[in-house]
Order: sequence, then C-alpha cells, then structure tokens
Amino acid sequence: MTLLRSSTGAAPSPPGVSARALLGVSLGYFMVLLDTTVLSVAEPDLAASLHTSVAGLQWATTGYTVAFAALLLSAGAVADRHGAHRVFRSGIAVFTFASLLSVFAPDLWTLVALRAVLGVAAAACVPASMAIIAQLYPDPARRARAISIWAAISGAAVAAGPLAGGALVEAGGWRAAFLVNVPIGVAVLSLTLGRALTGPRNERRIDWLAQLAAAMVLALLTDALIAAGSRSWIHALLSSAGALTSAAMFRVLERRSSSPVLNRALLRAGGVRAGLLAGAAVNFALTGGLFVLPLLLQQERHLSPFETGLAFLPLTIPFAANPPFTGRIVARVGPRLPIMAGLTLLSAGGATLGITILAAGGYPLLALGLLLTGFGVSCALPALVAAIVNAAPNGTAGSVGGVLNAVRQMGATLGVAIMGAFVTVDMGWSLLVSAAVCLIALCAFVLHSPSA
Repeated sequence: MTLLRSSTGAAPSPPGVSARALLGVSLGYFMVLLDTTVLSVAEPDLAASLHTSVAGLQWATTGYTVAFAALLLSAGAVADRHGAHRVFRSGIAVFTFASLLSVFAPDLWTLVALRAVLGVAAAACVPASMAIIAQLYPDPARRARAISIWAAISGAAVAAGPLAGGALVEAGGWRAAFLVNVPIGVAVLSLTLGRALTGPRNERRIDWLAQLAAAMVLALLTDALIAAGSRSWIHALLSSAGALTSAAMFRVLERRSSSPVLNRALLRAGGVRAGLLAGAAVNFALTGGLFVLPLLLQQERHLSPFETGLAFLPLTIPFAANPPFTGRIVARVGPRLPIMAGLTLLSAGGATLGITILAAGGYPLLALGLLLTGFGVSCALPALVAAIVNAAPNGTAGSVGGVLNAVRQMGATLGVAIMGAFVTVDMGWSLLVSAAVCLIALCAFVLHSPSA
C-alpha cells in the first residue's frame, strides 16, 4: 500500500483540537450529503406543490450535482491556494444561508437556481475538508482511521436522510427538508473555529474560463439526457450540439492553459483513471437509485414519505455501520479489495432491485437489493478516498480530492439523468442500467488497477 503523506509537512495538531476539527469537518460533509438524501423522499410532494414533471424533478436534483461536480474540478485548487480552512468555512456559511432561502422558493426554477448555489457551496467544502484531514493527520495509519470516521459520520447522513426527510415532509412538506441544514451549519462553523486549523497556501493559478467551459459541458449534457428522457428530441439534439461545442472549447483552453483545470499528472496513471471510473459508477448507482426508488415506493406502492424513509433503512444503515470496518481493512491490506468488493455488491444489488421491480416482487426482495447496494457503497467509497488521497503529492491534497469528488458528482448527475429517463418506460430497467455501469467499472478497475 502506498504510504500516506502529509500535504502540509506540519506537525500533527493536539489530539483535542484534531478530534473537534474532525467532528466539524465530518458534520460539514454530513450536511452536504443530507441535502441530497433528505430531498429524495420529498419528490412526490415537491412535484405536486410546484406542479412539475419528472424532468423538473430531475433538474431539482441535478441543479445541485451539476454545479457541485463542475466546480469541484477547481475547488480543490482554490482550497490549496487560499487555505483549506478559510474555503471550508466560507462554503459552509453560504450553504447554510442558501438552505434557508430554499425554504421560501416560490417556483421550480427558483429552487433549481438555489440548488445550484448549494452545489457551489458544497464544492467549496468537500475537497477542503479532505485537505484539512491531511493536515491534521500526517501519520498514515491515523489518517486512514480518520478518513473512516469521516466516512462513517458523513455516511450517517445517508442513513438519516430518507427517514428524517420523510418525517419532515409529513410534518411540513418539502420545504421543511431544507431547514435541517441551518442548525448543522451553525454547529460546523463553531467546531472549526480557531487558528490551529489554519494551514499553508500555494500560489497555483486557476483558469476560470476553462472551468466555465467544463461547467457548460456537464450542464448541457445533462439537459440533453433529461430532454431525451422526455422525448423532446429537438431540444436534446440542440443541447447535445452545445455540449460537444463546449467540450471542444474546454479541450482547447486546457491545452493552452498554464493552470489546467484537470490534474494531468494524476490522470496519466491507468490505476487512477480506473479508480475515478469506479467512483463515478458508485455515485451513478446511489444517486440514480435515490431518485428513482422514492417514485416507485410512493406513486406505485402508495407508501407515505415516512414509510418510504423506513423502507430505505436496509440501504442506508450500512453507510453508518460499515465504513469503520472498511477503514481497518484498508489500513491492513490496501484499498483494492474493498473497492472490488463494493462494485461487485453494487452490481448484485442493482440487478436484484431491477429484476424484482420488473417481476412485481415484494418488499423482502427489494430490501435485499437495497442491503447489497448499501454495503457496496460503504465498502467502495472509504477505500476510494484513501486510494486517491494516498497518491496526492505534497500540497495538492485539496486538488486531488476535488478531482475524485468531481468525478463522483458527475456520476451522480448522469445517474439521475439516465436512470430518470427510464421512469416513463419501466423503473426496473433503471436499476439494471446501474448494475451494468457498476459491472463495467469493476472490470475496468480489475484490469487497470495495481494488484498491490
């Protein structure tokens, strides 16, 4: 296993300071994930309240993930340049305020715009949080354990999200789902306050024009997929042409840039590319499933929002329970085996869910598919984080974390767009698509990742 290296070269912080900061950083990511999972069970209520279609619901989700994914490409560099602590706290403050504004959104497109702001703020938080952990825990074994704790606390958001969301939606409608972020945000700002967390900066420039082109590529591609799912073929064709044009523009800008958005050195290794593909596949399956399954459970199987949250427990409980166990395995044998196991479980879970839905099977089989999926995600993600952070050169932990999380959120965006397109055909096929994506990622990872 590659040795973990400090991104700062600084001595470790005192244990009390490290523990408090790790809790604050983990709660920050908890809030970022909670915002996605809480809203998932609110989809039918949101559609009825704002009079929107499946395409509108897709944008309510992908408005967040498009901004999150695109800006993560540069957010890590921003954290390295301006200081991870400062960037993290600024992102948390904006995220908290935008969540409060979302409660009062009068229509769908105002909500989509606010969700995009939330995505921007989330992009500031996530790679900065990884850089803070790298600074606090320079020792390899301690950092691996800290990452597992970070994953467990933040993963609890997925466990709590559908259940808390169901209770909030039943109590006050979809708007109540955004209120939960406000007290969490205040707590995070309090826990991460102090000079002890301030780290060094570097002087890396950021090419914002190339960053804008990258955002346009993802937004237009998402729009094309959503339009295709709605059978709006001319719209889909125009957006596809725009995405291709933006991609060509991005390529030209990247070649000419002295500060490219993508870390070329990181992307040269086949093992790293396979790991990034695995991260995209994990989020494709997870976020796409969280979009599709609440519609099935509430619209076709007539569960209430709270009952839907309860039905998701086989999926979500492993997110809180399994990461510490996975972290110990990663510390002993490296990340490769847990990543392979996670992708295998995700493929099996998606296939089980898809076949059960197509055959109109009962909840026990759905629960089995959800359980396999939950263990798959919670095995793969902590190992993927460790694998990518291990490869970070000194002073670039934020940038490397940004690339991994950007690719994951791109996978999430495509998962909602592609799996959502199958909703009007049969939801079972959506889950079979996710199983196929994870199987392809598994094969690529086995072929291209180092065996030791």
